[in-house]
Amino acid sequence: MLLALAVTALVALALLSDLIIPRLEEGWARHRARRRRAPAMPYDPGRERRAEQRARALLRSCVNEEEWAMYRDLGFIRVWGKHADGPVQAAETGGAAYAYLIYPHRPIVAYMAQTDRLLNEYCVAFPDESRPFGSARLPDSDDVLAKWMALTADEHRLVATANMHLPGRQLDPGQVKRDLWRLAQWERARLRDSDGGAQSPHADLAR
Repeated sequence: MLLALAVTALVALALLSDLIIPRLEEGWARHRARRRRAPAMPYDPGRERRAEQRARALLRSCVNEEEWAMYRDLGFIRVWGKHADGPVQAAETGGAAYAYLIYPHRPIVAYMAQTDRLLNEYCVAFPDESRPFGSARLPDSDDVLAKWMALTADEHRLVATANMHLPGRQLDPGQVKRDLWRLAQWERARLRDSDGGAQSPHADLAR
């Protein structure tokens, strides 16, 4: 009885192998063909670093000297609001001067220039559409440049289309206040350096 069952099983296995093995071979052949048609792109660990270097060079060529130095030294750029028809000024400032801080991959922050009172956070996103390495995240300096261009070209449109939140939604207000303090100290240092450079010829004449 057991011998008969074993023989029957062997016969069934032989019959099935005639059907299964060709299909396995066909599937393996298709898999190898797909791998030949679409070779994997090797990962380049220096790609992101080079992309950021190119982005910084482009940013430097577009913004003014003060804005570039600000970004280089502090990690953000200040952009002044348009006093005539800026939407933030009309809604919040009553005619006083206001400005924005642009950070990489963080919301744009509007604030009062004289009091440093924070007004709003504006969330905007600019995905990386490059190929074959496109992703949802631009290099840091490209993200700053995209926000700078959008804000300086059409402040009203950017503010109207961005997701607006009260201060503190994504950015720590304390950190933003510290950044504004750093900006004030940075500007005083630049002013002292500028005054010193302007006065040095007179000092030479006095001697």
